[in-house]
Amino acid sequence: MPTSFNNPFEALLAFQRALEARMASDWMDATTTGLGSFPPINIFQKGDDFVAVIELPGVDKKDLNIEAKENTIRISGRKTIAYDEAASVHRRERVFGVFDRTLSVPIQIDPDVVKAEYRDGVLALFIPRAERDKPRAIEIR
Repeated sequence: MPTSFNNPFEALLAFQRALEARMASDWMDATTTGLGSFPPINIFQKGDDFVAVIELPGVDKKDLNIEAKENTIRISGRKTIAYDEAASVHRRERVFGVFDRTLSVPIQIDPDVVKAEYRDGVLALFIPRAERDKPRAIEIR
């Protein structure tokens, strides 16, 4: 039985977006994985700690989930775009849907001290290095 699509062009566009998103998820090669309409992320190191800046325009913070464990941060949620039923969409370039992204950092994380700030569609994660992971000075006697 053949598969039926309501709008074959929308199916092709969604497939193209998925392929483009998959190709663009090469942060630190194979250490990062992504699934869905995931947002762009910049990560930089500041001293021993890391800061991640994630663009999430139009996403309500109640639709976001953030988890931290060992040396990974997982960001998931839903981007929605609402159109009036009477509207005729002529061009749709903004991606929407469920996203799930896991990032690995080269330090151990203490999940209890990771901080998140969300303002104007930008999520900032402050990811400090775990105390147990910091180098210790050894006294010679």
